[in-house]
Amino acid sequence: MASVEDASKNTIKLENTEKRDSLIEIEKRYQKKWQEAKIFEIDAPTLAEDSTTDPDTLRSKHPKFFGTMAYPYMNGVLHAGHSFTLSKIEFSTGFARMEGKRALFPLGFHCTGMPIKASADKIVREIERFGEDFSGADAELAEDQTENAPPPPPAATKEKEDPTKFAAKKGKAAAKKVNLKYQFQIMKAIGVPKEEIPKFADPYYWLTYFPPLCQEHCNSFGARIDWRRSFLTTDANPYYDAFVRWQMNRLKELKKVKYGERYTIYSPKDKQPCMDHDRSEGEALNPQEYTGVKLEVLEWGSDVKELIASTKELEGVKVYMVAATLRPETMYGQTCCFVGPKVDYGIFKVNDKEAYLCTPRAARNMAFQRIFEEEGKFPQLASFQGSVLIGTLVNAPLSVHKDGVRILPMETVLATKGTGVVTCVPSDSPDDYATITDLAKKPEYYKIQKEWAEFEIVPIIKTPSYGDMSAPFLIKELKIASPKDKDALAKAKELAYKEGFYQGIMLIGNYKDMEVQKAKPLVREKLIGEGLAFVYNEPEGKVISRSGDECVVALLDQWYLDYGEEHWRKQVEDHLENTVETYQHETLNAFKSVLGWLNQWACARSFGLGSRLPWDPQFLVESLSDSTIYMAYYTICHFLHSSLDGKKAGLLPISVEQMTDEVWDYVFTRRELSDEVLASGISKENLETMRREFEYFYPLDFRCSGKDLIPNHFTFFLYIHCALFPPTYWPRGVRANGHLLLNGNKMSKSTGNFLTLEETIAKFGADASRIALADAGDSIEDANFEESTANAAILRSHTLKEWCESVTLEAKEGKLRDGPKDQWWDAVFENEMNGLIEQARAAYSATHFKQALKAGYYEFQSARDTYREGCLQSSIGMHKDLIHRWIEVQALMISPVAPHWADYIWQEVLEHPTTIQNELFPTPTAPFDKSLGAALEYVRALSGKITSMEAAQLKKMSKGKKGFFDPKKPKKVSIFVARNYPAWQDPYVELVRKHFDAVKISINDKALNSEIPKQEMKKAMPFIQLLKQKLVGAKEDPETVLDRKLRFDEVKTLMAVLTAMKKTTGSAVMEVVVMDDSGKAGSVVQADGELKALEGALPPAAEAAVPGVPTFSFENVEEEGAAGPA
Repeated sequence: MASVEDASKNTIKLENTEKRDSLIEIEKRYQKKWQEAKIFEIDAPTLAEDSTTDPDTLRSKHPKFFGTMAYPYMNGVLHAGHSFTLSKIEFSTGFARMEGKRALFPLGFHCTGMPIKASADKIVREIERFGEDFSGADAELAEDQTENAPPPPPAATKEKEDPTKFAAKKGKAAAKKVNLKYQFQIMKAIGVPKEEIPKFADPYYWLTYFPPLCQEHCNSFGARIDWRRSFLTTDANPYYDAFVRWQMNRLKELKKVKYGERYTIYSPKDKQPCMDHDRSEGEALNPQEYTGVKLEVLEWGSDVKELIASTKELEGVKVYMVAATLRPETMYGQTCCFVGPKVDYGIFKVNDKEAYLCTPRAARNMAFQRIFEEEGKFPQLASFQGSVLIGTLVNAPLSVHKDGVRILPMETVLATKGTGVVTCVPSDSPDDYATITDLAKKPEYYKIQKEWAEFEIVPIIKTPSYGDMSAPFLIKELKIASPKDKDALAKAKELAYKEGFYQGIMLIGNYKDMEVQKAKPLVREKLIGEGLAFVYNEPEGKVISRSGDECVVALLDQWYLDYGEEHWRKQVEDHLENTVETYQHETLNAFKSVLGWLNQWACARSFGLGSRLPWDPQFLVESLSDSTIYMAYYTICHFLHSSLDGKKAGLLPISVEQMTDEVWDYVFTRRELSDEVLASGISKENLETMRREFEYFYPLDFRCSGKDLIPNHFTFFLYIHCALFPPTYWPRGVRANGHLLLNGNKMSKSTGNFLTLEETIAKFGADASRIALADAGDSIEDANFEESTANAAILRSHTLKEWCESVTLEAKEGKLRDGPKDQWWDAVFENEMNGLIEQARAAYSATHFKQALKAGYYEFQSARDTYREGCLQSSIGMHKDLIHRWIEVQALMISPVAPHWADYIWQEVLEHPTTIQNELFPTPTAPFDKSLGAALEYVRALSGKITSMEAAQLKKMSKGKKGFFDPKKPKKVSIFVARNYPAWQDPYVELVRKHFDAVKISINDKALNSEIPKQEMKKAMPFIQLLKQKLVGAKEDPETVLDRKLRFDEVKTLMAVLTAMKKTTGSAVMEVVVMDDSGKAGSVVQADGELKALEGALPPAAEAAVPGVPTFSFENVEEEGAAGPA
């Protein structure tokens, strides 16, 4: 189990770090150069640069990119997960610069909310308990370590553990419970010196400690951040505080902020709503609304009767068992009521006349929903396990069984969901039907009377597929034999509930013959109106606040943002559908889902750090509500202040007091210059400067963060922009990424599988870390940072650096070929470079960084390797200009990902006078020639096949089997080339052409197959499948495939590479044989291109050659030109 100091103990350890250290030295040197040159400080064109005042015209003349990530929360240092999101905006910013755009990437620091305050309060309590040096905790922690020490190692067994894999011996929660028990331990674990920890008792000290570290670590990463535009949130920065207050004032004026009664997740300990970022567990969980049905107890069961009679507080009090249901329309069909026999229940006083029976957890929720007399209080009058309630008779509202139903046991009832009391409707609930059937079969086992489980089941809802008894129908249909068939029951429940709600018709009660969808709210209203039920809410799952409190749902009078308002939601939906680039369909679908359920959101709280609600200063603005449009603040904050806290003046002489709501309106284009704006005392020139900066950089082009922010921040961000800004300034791009795994496992301090950004850079250097992050993945699914990839990147980068240095020196010394680039290898190399430039550009544009790395780095180096090997084996030497071009393009294409390495190559190897950070992305010297590309792939494939065949022969001979030739002896390779396709294939080509749909890119297989004679099926189908794979699978050009045109001259290609292939395969002799149309005879291609007819029979392989797919044969030779025994 990992100790506090061992958060990264199970990550890989590096040895022999000389190469890494030399690369880090380069990185530090270039980071210093960039900072001194201020190359990442990006401004809008001034009026002196361009007098254009129209924002659209200005942006078209001077293209821009404005990208941001969710600003990190300052309760610790950045970890590898932060760096994954950071890498996405980093690579995008780097590429945007190479597109010639003014690419702005600012970063602020989020401090609003409860996390910092809660942690600071813990430090206060721990100092009081253990002293300022925390030595008072030593004995307790030592005892904990002893109690939780790992067991002695087991006796040796035959099966050995893999020493390279870490296997946690305790769960994450258990490890945290012991090792990170106190806040001061957590502070030590993230690198805070012990003597410094007491200072963190002041929550505002956190705001001075972690932001500079974050900035330092981002700089070590090589981030292209404009730090002039950084800031702290909360009232610690009065300018940002004024910005938030303006935002809230305008939202209230627009009636987007409202006040009223609403259900919200609430922390009783903190005495305030607990929104997503105030939680340590349960983010994105919302209140779940139930109908709390009141089942009056008519007669107590024998096991609990005496306890009830002896409880004086229950004399003259009606006790109701409260069942939480999502389906009030089914109450007509109740035949009994279930409790969990091992679940703890209580009776809780509502008032002098009524008491409710439910779980303590449910009562605690009710206590904050104005159900009990005193808020937060739920007086418990009795407690017992559910087993004693069996046999109790209760009145079931609306049920056809008017004399009451019995309480029966159900093992699957949970104490953590609902009230612990479950109504039984066996006609429409598969779970209920399975349970009641099982009870009736085994009454003695369950200690019940058989007739209690045999009340008449009446039909209440008619469905088109399952009749009027959907539960019994599905139990039989799915062959469910027991209440323990959980998976099958879950499927049955989904089917029954879905069809019952959307297509069901009521068969009983006041709303008979009405659609269930319409009847459901009416039945609920009737129950509540007659005092037979009430509204009950609880969290959808377990929610724990940052202060460690299990949250409830409370009914509060509070300020909230009315996100569910129809017109506002429609604005966001339309913008999302028509304008926003989400990069992945999964992201768009996730947004649509959230917009479907998101509604009122509490925007105020009582405690924590933040900005005061301007019209009701007893409240603070909630942390997800003060961070929706701060991207606009980035555009102008450097004019206002030059320090994070706003205490040092910015570029313009503007005080906090001058930043009135009217000024913010003007800057953000909500009003024109007026006397109210000028009354601020800010000069017209300075006002116009701020507005010009905003109008240039807005709208935001790229916003990225983890997918967990889609249900809250990302969606709020769209909503508030749509509310406060003109449509032209609404966001244009949102990119959500998955979470980051480390070495294939979840990052966890307790298991030792954890790295901070600082540790990652110290271990691998910035560029190797960035390469591994680019390689980790780009989808919304979880990505994986492999340390082995980062480690390999160190070696690759260092080796490539040395090669670039070496070959550049060779070029200077005249050791490389110059003159015309007229060799076949020159042409295909330059062409391959052009193709990979296009691929890399497209991948970067789509934010597919793994693909960009593949094309622009790995495959680009493979292209160089192929060229180098081809030239070497052809004895022609590499061309100086092409090698210079390759090094230059390689530096440029990898620059967004590995800028330090790229700039070193650019300036110190290629001797360019200025940084690569200001260079444009390379452009191809010519469009990619598909014929040359196809020729190169042809050569690679053929060489691979020849080599594989030889290897297979060696393997065969190593097992003592005789082969058709001995690879260890001199050999001759004959390559057989066909000029024309076999005539028998022609009718099948036309058949495929006839049934191919070029629009849908599909083939009508049924119609096609019907036209093939049965006796030809065996011969024809493999050929047809090959055509289908090319047309439908690979989506190749139909004209090329069906007209069967080779993109290149097969014979000329082979003759151009014959010398190289001969050396590569180690052949003594290699010849190209052109087959005639019969496939029985052929001619050898001579060096001058003439053909010489071969005499005698050809090997069987020769006849199988088709255009573009040559065959080959081996034979041993005594010496070049003379055949020998095989």
